[in-house]
Order: sequence, then C-alpha cells, then structure tokens
Amino acid sequence: MNFSKHWAATLDDYAIDLAWSPDGKILAAASTAGTVSLFEAATGALRHALVGHDDGTNALSWSATGVLLATGGQDGKVKFWNPSSGSLAHEYLLGTAWVEHLAWQPVKRDQVSAISGQLLFASAGKKLVALRADGSLAHAFPDAPKTITALAWRADGAACAVAYFGGVCVWDATTFAVQKEFPYGNTIHALTWSPDGKWLVAGCQDNAVHLWVPSEDNEFHMSGYETKLKELSFSHDGKWLATGGGKDGCVWDCSGAGPEGREPMMLPHQHRVCAVAFQHQHSLLATAATNGEFCLWSPSRKNPLVAEVKMPSAATRFTWVPDDSLLAVGTEKGNIFVFKTA
Repeated sequence: MNFSKHWAATLDDYAIDLAWSPDGKILAAASTAGTVSLFEAATGALRHALVGHDDGTNALSWSATGVLLATGGQDGKVKFWNPSSGSLAHEYLLGTAWVEHLAWQPVKRDQVSAISGQLLFASAGKKLVALRADGSLAHAFPDAPKTITALAWRADGAACAVAYFGGVCVWDATTFAVQKEFPYGNTIHALTWSPDGKWLVAGCQDNAVHLWVPSEDNEFHMSGYETKLKELSFSHDGKWLATGGGKDGCVWDCSGAGPEGREPMMLPHQHRVCAVAFQHQHSLLATAATNGEFCLWSPSRKNPLVAEVKMPSAATRFTWVPDDSLLAVGTEKGNIFVFKTA
C-alpha cells in the first residue's frame, strides 16, 4: 500500500472538528477561533471561509445529501450553511450554553433522494433538540440530569444515544420517546454504536470502557486504562473496537460473545494516544499520540503496522473520506494534513 501526503493547509487556531461531505469532494474544518474552512478535496484549495460562530465553533455535521453543513458554537447557536455559496441558510438559538454536540440522523444510501425528514440532533448544556433541515424545531427533549457530553446515532437512524454524568438515554427518532436508559456512576466522554447496533460503547472518566447490549439488557466493563477514555472507533464490520486511554492503542475483538475475558491487541506509542479512527469500508485503523506521531495499522495482519508519520503537533481529529481514499488529520496548532492511500 502507498501512503503519501496529498495536501496541507493551516487554520487560524486549534482544529476542533473535521468532516468530509458525503460525496467526498469537500473537507470542512472548524477552528476554535470560530472560522469554518471548506477545502477542495482534490487540490486543497479554499472554497469558502465561513464566519462560523462568535467566540468559537465546536462541532460540524453534514446532511446526507451534502446540501447543508450544520455547525454549533459557543454563541449557543446551530447554523445551517449552503456549502456551494458559502451563505448562511438558517440558524437556531439553542440557549446560552455552548452547542458542543450535533449530528445528522443517518440515512441509507437508497433513501438519500427522499431525506426531507432527516433530523439534526444538537445539544447545549442540559438541552437537547431535534431540528429539521429548514432550521425549525421538530422536538425539544426534557433537560438531561447533567450536561450532555456525547451524542451517537445508531446506524439505522432509528435512535440516538445521549450521554451525561450518571448514564445514557436512548431516544426514539420517530416518537421522541425513551427507548432505554442505562445508569453509569461517572462522566462519559465518548459514545459510539457498533455498525450492527448490537453494542453501545462508552469511554469513561474512571479509566474504563463500558459496553451495553441494549437488545439483551446486558452490559460489560473493561477497566485498568492509564487515563480517562475519550477515543473510540469500530471497524466497518463491527469486529474490532479501537480505544485510546494510555500509551497503547487497544483493539478489542467484539465478535461473538464480545470482548470481556479476551486480551486486546496492543498498538504501542511513545506517548498517550489522543485519536483513533477506523476506515468506513476497509480495515485500516489510524491512531495518534500526543507527541505528534500517528500510525496506520491493519489489525488482521500478524505485523499490523502499515505506516508511521510524524507531525509538528498532536492530532485532534481524524476523518476518513467516505470511500477511504483520503485521511484528513487536524492538529492542535491548526494544521490540516490530507493523506492519500492507494
């Protein structure tokens, strides 16, 4: 496999979020200063510099067709942008707290032509709302018990899990009713579903990974990490779960009965792992450490290391383009690097 730098760019501050458009032609990059930059995937040329949010932008999410880019910021607003023109289409004031998490409802590829009902879930403080593509409010949920710390849609788009100190609530996307509630006695920093919806996984403040099997009301717990857990990623087939939480990346085998009682594959780094991301359709895993190094791995190989790169500062975000041919990396110093795989 060939792995090489495709292009690079520099933001005006820390790269807090990255997101590829669904067609893979545009990379959106948000800086903590507030600006949202739209880059051409082929050349790295800047298509638009959106003004973003006063005091800072926190999160990005593309609609299924790519006709809208949603952003959330420290001004308490959710903004809907037209990426073709760079103009603001709609905005919604969620409150005085920062909008830290937002995610469009997943839509199956054969349904993309009929997504007028696609919802955007957004949170600020304890507040959670479902917004329509025209910026109007579809539903305001009851306040969470504590500040919302993570959102994760199930891959079928039928439910969204919402984490806060003390647990997780799974909301139905059609009725807006509670499907499940899972108590947990600590802060949850990260949340993800396995692609088949079997596993709901949390990265936790108490140096642990916690897994639920919602369909069976069953749960598992893996503790003993060096640090709190903020990094989670499932492989496209749901077999492998990659985590950070220390100087080694950990890859757990989630096939069959799951990872409990199994030894994880350890992927060594010189410093604490700060980002992990599996490809969407293939088997490569990217992991990064706080000293600026990042690695590509193929967990199914006897010698899993595929490539190693050193950057000038630590990665803040990884994002693979939908067809996995490009990997975008954002860093603490605002650098954006896009690498090509072939």
